[in-house]
Amino acid sequence: MRIKIDSTQKLGQLVRAVRKEQGVRLDDTAGSVGVSENFLSKLERGGERIQLGKVMTVLNELGIALYADVTEAAALRFEHTGASSPDQKSRKGNSQ
Repeated sequence: MRIKIDSTQKLGQLVRAVRKEQGVRLDDTAGSVGVSENFLSKLERGGERIQLGKVMTVLNELGIALYADVTEAAALRFEHTGASSPDQKSRKGNSQ
């Protein structure tokens, strides 16, 4: 299901909802991801001053994928930078 995330509060609510749906405690999630309980708690409360790299690590651990809705021109420019996703890279490698 796609959910529009337009604020840090909504992102935090989503992280908390997914974690609780998976039946994982905050401290266990923090430990498996390698972040502090304080960081994860701030993320779930919608903290605006948190490290994006750690946020991405948490999202990946919980199986939350982020997508950007951009124009086709922007997507093409992005693809030409070589910044394709790992899935795209593996497909490219398999097709050669």
